[in-house]
Amino acid sequence: MTMDCWKGAIGSSWIYPTLIICVNGFFSTMRPSESFLTPYLTGPDKNLTVEQVTNQVFPVWTYSYLALLVPVFLITDYLRYKPILLLQGISFIVTWLLLLFAHGVAAMQAVEFFYGMVTATEVAYYAYIYSVVSTDHYQRVTSYCRSITLVAATLAAVLGQLLVSLADVSYFHLNAITLASVSLAFVCSFLLPMPQKSMFFHRKAISETLPQPDKVVAALSSNAPSSCQGDKDCTAADTGPAPAQWPQQPEPQHHVLRVLLQLGKDLRECYSSRKLLYWSLWWALATAGFNQVVNYIQVLWDFRAPSHSSAVYNGAVEAVATFLGSATSMAVGYVKVNWDLSGELALGIFSAMDAGSLFLMYFTENIWACYAGYLAFKACYMLLITIATFQIAVNLSMERYALMFGFNNFIALVIQTILTVVVVDSNGLGLGISTQTLLNEVQQLDYRYFKMRSFRSMSGRKGKKFLIYSSYFTFIAGIYLIRSTYTIISTKCRNTSLAGEPTDH
Repeated sequence: MTMDCWKGAIGSSWIYPTLIICVNGFFSTMRPSESFLTPYLTGPDKNLTVEQVTNQVFPVWTYSYLALLVPVFLITDYLRYKPILLLQGISFIVTWLLLLFAHGVAAMQAVEFFYGMVTATEVAYYAYIYSVVSTDHYQRVTSYCRSITLVAATLAAVLGQLLVSLADVSYFHLNAITLASVSLAFVCSFLLPMPQKSMFFHRKAISETLPQPDKVVAALSSNAPSSCQGDKDCTAADTGPAPAQWPQQPEPQHHVLRVLLQLGKDLRECYSSRKLLYWSLWWALATAGFNQVVNYIQVLWDFRAPSHSSAVYNGAVEAVATFLGSATSMAVGYVKVNWDLSGELALGIFSAMDAGSLFLMYFTENIWACYAGYLAFKACYMLLITIATFQIAVNLSMERYALMFGFNNFIALVIQTILTVVVVDSNGLGLGISTQTLLNEVQQLDYRYFKMRSFRSMSGRKGKKFLIYSSYFTFIAGIYLIRSTYTIISTKCRNTSLAGEPTDH
């Protein structure tokens, strides 16, 4: 009886692949050491300076992610996802093997390169499931896949914090636990069935109408008006056949070129919609800033409360941040707002709140205030990115949404790379300068006044990149507050003029 049930599950069109991809997602996200990366690198295990970590090691991830994103995005579809999931598993294992056993700046730069490969291949996780299940199950499997990663991320942060705070587990052993987890995810990848189709290069002859790929988007679409209703600018975004409806061509040697040309045409048509363009612009700008803050927040925390002399609560903060982000994202589905009119105002207001949170983190010397600022920052971003996802995806096919998602992330990475080169990289401004030289000078003197001034100087130099990031989000908020004010005033003036026109009897 048990064997018959197992065979029935495997033979099902969606249960078996959904179960395996969810298990894969759980173990690949179950990384309890990730919240403690900076203390691990700057501690006795790797013995790197904060300057080396900030200016030489971390920037490599941004550069590798940018270099790999576009080719991996296309190859993922061409190879039909499973080989890329295997590649992601290998990259995970190599990343944590290097973290555990390699030493030196060059080795840690290699870690960041392979982690860039990991993040570039994440697209395969969600794209895979849509290629092996029918459209009737899209919303359900999307819910499962997203929920399991949120649960795993929260559990990983909590587990890491408990092991560090209560069991006094070393950062090295935390990374060993992470290696075991990602290795299990790699094993799960082998059990996945090979898809027979993909979005762009291996389409079915007869197209299916594909729903939106986001659980929250699906929930929102029943509670909010279409972002393109009554807007002539949005017509172009849906003109022409969706990628899955392109006619099949008999010349296989021109197939790849034809697909690439069609992708370019679809991008032009999507971005010809003014509303989609504005929302995509915010997506790219805000995501670039968000990634920069997340990448370097541990460095700021380590400076406010040095890990070698203070209790570290990075895991607990990340767990709470993940929970708050999930809660705000889900709350959007229950808010009935005319996003066509108020959406850009929300972008401006909450971007201003993000800027305020970053200013707080820059000016405060209290680690708990710094933690609170990060929680507010991440919650506001997750709220807005959910709204942006809905506004962009609600009137697009799955293929066009995936295309815009990938291109928006590419633009965000370009902006992030510029920020990294200018603000962080040692070849640019190199802000976040190591304080070791100043510290040695201070230790040789016995003047408290000089100590106080020196450490204040170090604090300003160390956190100055967050002053730039807060100014960056202030710029974003200014753009959308001005734009939303113009939109609201124009709408009211138009309604007033229409109400004042005489009616014919």
